[in-house]
Amino acid sequence: MSAPQTALTGCLMPEQTAPTGCLAPIDKDGLEKLIAAGKADPKVIKTLKCKTVAEGRFRHANYIRNLAPYIVDEPPGLLGDDTAPNPSEASLAALGSCLAVGLHANAVHRGWTVRKLELQLEGDLNITAVWGTGDVSEKPVGFTDVRVKVDMECDGVPKEDVEALISHVTKWSPVANTFVRPVNLEVALG
Repeated sequence: MSAPQTALTGCLMPEQTAPTGCLAPIDKDGLEKLIAAGKADPKVIKTLKCKTVAEGRFRHANYIRNLAPYIVDEPPGLLGDDTAPNPSEASLAALGSCLAVGLHANAVHRGWTVRKLELQLEGDLNITAVWGTGDVSEKPVGFTDVRVKVDMECDGVPKEDVEALISHVTKWSPVANTFVRPVNLEVALG
């Protein structure tokens, strides 16, 4: 039995999912179970893990769960092979993806139909320290400014409501919070 199609878009809409326009649908029941679990134990901490292995030059394979390696490299201007995003670009991708997940999940939770969800991110950073081998004079290291533009279209939802949703999601995004607040970081010889 095939999934029903919506009359307006022709999108496949599997049963037991919330309508999300032509984006792949989110399991509404699964989302509600995650919400209930979070409310039942709001202090639970989950530890995420990644193993980073240098492959040569500035290319690194990052092993997460049982997934294929996530590659990080540098562009030629930073002496890399340009085979993948560099670490700073990967952090922008993580931020964009985290915000997009939150926007999509919160829209579905509110019963909104999402027609379009795109985020454009850019960040400014000074790279003259060259990873601590160049100009190490006193200056901010890392992003000093990050800008995110959200293009989100939801059926019948006023712009003000979408703007309020963006503010709400930004407040609760784990990656956005990692960008804006101090984090305890320990780096030691293993």
